[in-house]
Amino acid sequence: MKKALILGVTGQDGSYLAEVLLGKGYEVHGMVRRSATGNTKNIDHLIQNEEIFDKRFFLQRGDLADPTSLFRIINTVEPNEIYNEADQDHVRWSYDMAGYSADITGAAVGRVLEIIRQVNPSIRFFQPCTSNMFGRTDTVPQTEETPFNPQSMYACSKVFAYHLVRYYREAFGLFAVNAIFYNHESPRRTPEYVTRKITRAVARIALGKQDKLALGDISARIDWGYAREYMESAYAMMQLDKPDDFIIATGEAHSVREWAEKAFSAVNLDPEKYLITDPSLLRPTKTSTLIGDIRKASKAFGFCPKVKFEGLVNLMVEADLERENASENRT
Repeated sequence: MKKALILGVTGQDGSYLAEVLLGKGYEVHGMVRRSATGNTKNIDHLIQNEEIFDKRFFLQRGDLADPTSLFRIINTVEPNEIYNEADQDHVRWSYDMAGYSADITGAAVGRVLEIIRQVNPSIRFFQPCTSNMFGRTDTVPQTEETPFNPQSMYACSKVFAYHLVRYYREAFGLFAVNAIFYNHESPRRTPEYVTRKITRAVARIALGKQDKLALGDISARIDWGYAREYMESAYAMMQLDKPDDFIIATGEAHSVREWAEKAFSAVNLDPEKYLITDPSLLRPTKTSTLIGDIRKASKAFGFCPKVKFEGLVNLMVEADLERENASENRT
């Protein structure tokens, strides 16, 4: 039985990845950090499953900011594969937490790779990166060879992580891969992200719990995919004979306005009656329209996204309607 360690198992991506790997027969260890509010809701169904928890699914206490906990966990668990799904992954937060974002999203990757090199260089390592690394670019769609031009501390930190992975791969022969993930969403997104902010607001408006939806730049066009499928691609990359870097995307872009319109149409409401623009929500800098070229991933391991724009919006609206209805029934 293969063993995998997921750093950041409680997040959207980490929780889906845990399900994917458990489905593949892995023993899965997830690192969780201390949180004042508790942060296990995405994996509570695994924790409450007596056939899995503490048998094939285990939790380890640690933090990317603490090298001693990282060393202890990696040395004790002895994983075959490590997936780093833990970082400060919110672009807007990175403007206000520049130092933290640079350390946790960037430098911490070097800490993990160095521990792997010292403890067991045969451990395979997966690093998720972001399309935001391309930032402002005239190249559409972007390929793995498109130059980076990041426009936020988050994106700059991911560029650092990307090059650390390549350095440890080339200098020390580690099996370390980068996935350049384009925006990937799901019902497990928090409302801080615009996709979930919209679908949650639409559900609340449809149920009479909310009156308006305030958004920033609704003209921004984004390549959106389904998070669970992207985690399946992470697993596939780690099974290749040789490590490499891959773009994971859908290859098509839609505007924030389109997302909002599709969400409102799912509940038969006119978005013009509820949408308002809030200048305070605009970012300091803008990226170009980022659309991913997935031909390399498609050729290497057959990546082909099944859930695209309309299906993803409907999936998230339905999930938020269920949540809001359940919340109403509890009260």
